[in-house]
Amino acid sequence: MRGSLIQSIVANPRESAQDAILATAVLVTGLLLAVEFDLFNFADQLSTEERKITLLEAIGLTVLLAFCILAFVIRRLREQALDAERQAEVDAEIEELRDQAFRDVLTDLPNRRAVIGRLKAIDLSDGRSRAFFMMDLNGFKRVNDQYGHAAGDCVLRVIADRFKRVSRPSDLLGRLGGDEFAVLADDVDEAGAAALGNRYLDALRNDVWVDGIGHRVGVAIGVVLVPRDCRRAEDVLANADAAMYRAKTFGTSALVYFGDPDQPDLHAHGLTHSTATH
Repeated sequence: MRGSLIQSIVANPRESAQDAILATAVLVTGLLLAVEFDLFNFADQLSTEERKITLLEAIGLTVLLAFCILAFVIRRLREQALDAERQAEVDAEIEELRDQAFRDVLTDLPNRRAVIGRLKAIDLSDGRSRAFFMMDLNGFKRVNDQYGHAAGDCVLRVIADRFKRVSRPSDLLGRLGGDEFAVLADDVDEAGAAALGNRYLDALRNDVWVDGIGHRVGVAIGVVLVPRDCRRAEDVLANADAAMYRAKTFGTSALVYFGDPDQPDLHAHGLTHSTATH
């Protein structure tokens, strides 16, 4: 009780000072009244058998004491409620800032920091099969050069929405920056990775329309299978990036596995098309 009172005083120095000033004022006023009306003699008389406190006086003193205690309790409860409300607001702001720090503003996808954090947080050597997709858009630079960055931002948002629709709920889809996206898929073998990769290729089969203009955009996808290709988060990113750059040599939409020594025939990986006319 004593500790909590001290903590309350430390946490609310201004209000505590006001309470101290008020209490001092009440004590001084009471002392002056006691001197003025000779209440000390009254108190002395109460100690004699001839002078007893009346019921009305006892009720009045009790009510006054209860009122003072109640006022103090209400004030402290109100201060605690305000403190709790302010703390809740601070916690909400911190949570919002933390979310923004891991969120891409343009597409509302997890950003590069979030993707890397997810990779580092999981145990890549736990034996579970995973696939990591590094995706770089083909033909996107032409959109920025010909129509401006505002149009390019709109194209990125449309593509992000298409990728969201074809992603599984359990997959982590993020934007690494610029026109690069990434997907981390759990419990996926090579055949499953081929099926997922095919979804992203198909997502850009049709033109991306913005303000009545159709933009032909493709995607080069590099795939890393874990634990087949690597067991560390740094290696996942590096190997996927290497596979993605091999995929870009096709000049059109393509998917390449890091573990393949040569540029593969995409049909061999179960894709419905080897390239798209981008």
